[in-house]
Amino acid sequence: MARTITWDELRDLAGFEAEKGCAISLYLGLDPSVTPTPGDAVTRLHSLLDEAAKGDGANRRDLTHDQRLGLKNDFERIRSFYANEFERDGAHGLAIFSSGLDNIWRTLPLTEAVQDQVKVSGTLYLAPLVPLVGRGEGALVVVVGRELGHFYRLRGGRLQDLADHTEEQSGRHDQGGWSQARYQRHIETKVRGHLHEVAEALDRLVRRLRDVQVVVIASEETRAEFEELLSHDAAAAVVGWTSAEAHAAPAELLEVAAPVLDRYRAEKEVDVVARWEEEAGRNGRAAAGWEQTLEAASDARVDLLLFQDGVDHEAFRCPRCGRVAVGGGTCPLDGTSMEVSSDGLDLAVHQTLLHGGRVWAVRHRQDLGPVEGIGALLRY
Repeated sequence: MARTITWDELRDLAGFEAEKGCAISLYLGLDPSVTPTPGDAVTRLHSLLDEAAKGDGANRRDLTHDQRLGLKNDFERIRSFYANEFERDGAHGLAIFSSGLDNIWRTLPLTEAVQDQVKVSGTLYLAPLVPLVGRGEGALVVVVGRELGHFYRLRGGRLQDLADHTEEQSGRHDQGGWSQARYQRHIETKVRGHLHEVAEALDRLVRRLRDVQVVVIASEETRAEFEELLSHDAAAAVVGWTSAEAHAAPAELLEVAAPVLDRYRAEKEVDVVARWEEEAGRNGRAAAGWEQTLEAASDARVDLLLFQDGVDHEAFRCPRCGRVAVGGGTCPLDGTSMEVSSDGLDLAVHQTLLHGGRVWAVRHRQDLGPVEGIGALLRY
């Protein structure tokens, strides 16, 4: 089943380094508009694997016979997996990480498209996954009405049932007079109590899950009443409101909730970039450009790495301690000769994740353009 990637999972992948073999990182785009038939994807997959088998990474002079054989087996395992085990099931992309000699095999069907790429290296190539991390993963979608109180959680690009606080209310009394008015007040009191229970349930979930994003689906009438019942914590967690047709299925609910989460991310990006501009402008806790950012990442000072979607730069990495830099020569820490890499962004991502930092792919703004498309907010 297609899914999104979590930060914990990405950190786990960043911590891998091949000790016995070589790691293959393969990305295959499966967007139906680009890959309409299974045959198209198979052809491109085989082309990627053939390209990797002939490339520099798989043909380094220092590779042993066992390592070359291990790579051959990994290439065949990927072909076999795609032919016999992989189920597309709505996936718009696929990532595969393999190093049989080091006992790693990960297959990640993705909810979003990726560009076709393959790398053979000592570490896993993770930069293409960064823009896909989160994307609302774990968000709560709450459907609220006079009777409804349905809680869903976004997992792997789908809404999963979490809790149902739906409470059937009696219909309106159809007789006139005092009894009708009194009965209607009774119904409204029950509705108010129901909404209060749903609000309390949301408060408990927000406190338990922490830092969760909430989208509430409700009519305008219900929103006005429900919003005033929310606790401070629950109200702060709500990133947007929207509405849907009555009795909408989870897939239809996600269609109306997803744009709300996307707008929230775009608004948050504005705030993040503004913080970086302020710090960089006064020479505060910020790095700007490749040289400063790679140095800060290697020194474990990066709290949030920012990069313009699509940028990259040549960089150098110490094979012993992992330190990265724009220039080559020897490592300033241990004197080891630095090795060149065309994937400077991936090196920065690895260093940031390994030291507990976060990464943000800037998609909606061009503010990083003057500093070669990369910067960071620093811890110190």
